[in-house]
Amino acid sequence: MYKKTAIELNALFLKKEISAEEITRYFINRIHTFEPKIQSLLALLETRAIAKAKELDTKLHLKKEIGKLGAIPIILKDNMHIKGEKTTCASQFLKNYEAPFDATVTSLIEKADGIILGKSNMDEFAMGSSTENSSFQKSYNPWDLECTPGGSSGGSAAAVSAMLAPLSLGSDTGGSIRQPAALCNLYGFKPTYGRVSRFGLVAFGSSLDQIGPFARSVEDIALMQEVIAHPCPYDSTSIPNSSESYLDELGTSIQGKTLGVPFSLLKDIDPEIVKSFTEALEVYKSLGVNIVDINLDLINYSIPVYYILATAEASTNLARFDGIRYGVRSKEAKTLEEIYELSRGQGFGPEVKQRILLGTYVLSAGYQDAFYKKAQKVRALIIRDYKRAFEKCDIIALPTTPTTAFKLGSIQDPITMYMQDIFTISANLAGIPALSLPVAPSNGGLPIGMQLQGPLLKDARVLRFAHHFSKATNFHKNLPPLFDKEVS
Repeated sequence: MYKKTAIELNALFLKKEISAEEITRYFINRIHTFEPKIQSLLALLETRAIAKAKELDTKLHLKKEIGKLGAIPIILKDNMHIKGEKTTCASQFLKNYEAPFDATVTSLIEKADGIILGKSNMDEFAMGSSTENSSFQKSYNPWDLECTPGGSSGGSAAAVSAMLAPLSLGSDTGGSIRQPAALCNLYGFKPTYGRVSRFGLVAFGSSLDQIGPFARSVEDIALMQEVIAHPCPYDSTSIPNSSESYLDELGTSIQGKTLGVPFSLLKDIDPEIVKSFTEALEVYKSLGVNIVDINLDLINYSIPVYYILATAEASTNLARFDGIRYGVRSKEAKTLEEIYELSRGQGFGPEVKQRILLGTYVLSAGYQDAFYKKAQKVRALIIRDYKRAFEKCDIIALPTTPTTAFKLGSIQDPITMYMQDIFTISANLAGIPALSLPVAPSNGGLPIGMQLQGPLLKDARVLRFAHHFSKATNFHKNLPPLFDKEVS
């Protein structure tokens, strides 16, 4: 059953060949068997999931209408609210915080009869590229247990890669869905900014954050998008009237379309990444797609621009976590000043503190013009370059990451870690849709991803290009050997 996609499991359920409870208990058993090896979850919502499954079995028996996600187990990143459950953001500061309401994506999933199975591990407050910054545990890559699954949505990626659930949700501020997807041989999709509601998502960078799915098939990504990509009255940045028929558009031909590639950016990265990327371009040529060279050299400035803007927004968003309004209050604090200082000092991890300090610095008097405003101007130039590029092509192709999965603890220099997102950050700065898809693995068998980026609101086009590639290849069907086995 673990090899079935979400759509296949839903079909079996609707045909009454298997019950929702059987599906749910099966994946719970897989979690009990394999989760200790990868540590992808912070909470298993077993009682809640089984209760929902029994409810669905009754609905089907009574011939009531079943939603699009009927009987499909789904895992949410632990920065999305589920009413009555903890939302920790993998931080000691929120270790006891119980969500008072559902995130919009949670409500939409449950309305569509999806079964929420658990909350996944992440870098604290979504700040990191390896899930090593979680204050609770490190997560491990199912393809190599000595390696990172990526970050910050590493737990969501590891869980689907190990087949603990067919679908999961992550959040992507600078590549936090696409980078883990590439390192774990998955599809990971960041929709157009505003396409999926951020209501109930704990904010990191409000102008950059976007929720999106992980899956082992493009069809499952499209299915999830049809459920969660709807306007939301509680999110002021939500795009009105923006729904698309993602599944219906997958089969539309891409023959004669144009793929833009910024070849100048392929220097100085892992030769195996370049080799797999080049081979993937040949697949597109065989499908009748034209390849053209485009100029996106300003992407080289995306890292400094991002770490000015994202940290500035983070310092503002995390100001509410002070030990008074939100978060665990220090027991040693005696005065108001000590409540602030000690609670934050004890509650936040090193990476979060570093980014808050940097963000506060670039917003401070005398430095806002020199850093923050200048970064906004460069962001505008990056957006301009993307508009010009899409005048020449339908989709842009890039590597997802500059390397394959790296050993946990092997990168100590923060700049080297930040460079993991060199190819992904620009899509967040421009707000455009982007997806990572599996391509030919490395010589050592570690997964490699290629990234497709589309114009604003052309999310379905991005998925269509990925779908045709998946039909021409079988890389997405590769499974991590250690987890490619049944459980009783």
